Amino acid sequence: MTSDRTTELARAVGHRLVERSAVLAVAESCTAGAVAAALAAGGDAETWLRAGLVAYQEPVKRTLLGVRSSSLVVAAAAAEMVRGAAALFETPVALATTGVFGDEAVDGVAPTTVAIATLVGDDVRVADHRLDDDPAAATDQAVDLALGHLIDHLDQRP
Repeated sequence: MTSDRTTELARAVGHRLVERSAVLAVAESCTAGAVAAALAAGGDAETWLRAGLVAYQEPVKRTLLGVRSSSLVVAAAAAEMVRGAAALFETPVALATTGVFGDEAVDGVAPTTVAIATLVGDDVRVADHRLDDDPAAATDQAVDLALGHLIDHLDQRP
């Protein structure tokens, strides 16, 4: 369920993209489509949301998004995912999430950790966050963080 805050963030993303006449692509792993769903619920997404890809398994990340990082749950993988999504869907703006939302660490990454990457033009930014231990709460937190990071990136890039 999308919170009022999430809806507000999604609308803010859409507003900024419309101002730029830009479209957005999203590639998600640990959030499993929650970011794209939140964006679509924000309204008027048909004008600025080009595509969303849930890249949950390794072959999708490697083949469709070009991820070469040895670990698929770290910041480097998120950066490759965001570049891959922008290239695949031919967008100047992209957002990607990957991480660990299970009960055990993966590749040294603690459970409920998310890596968020944003791309505006050729500029890629990545951030890691340790979230709530409850996977459902972590997903909601990750969505809000991802949208917030994208807003900040759009506001800082001409």
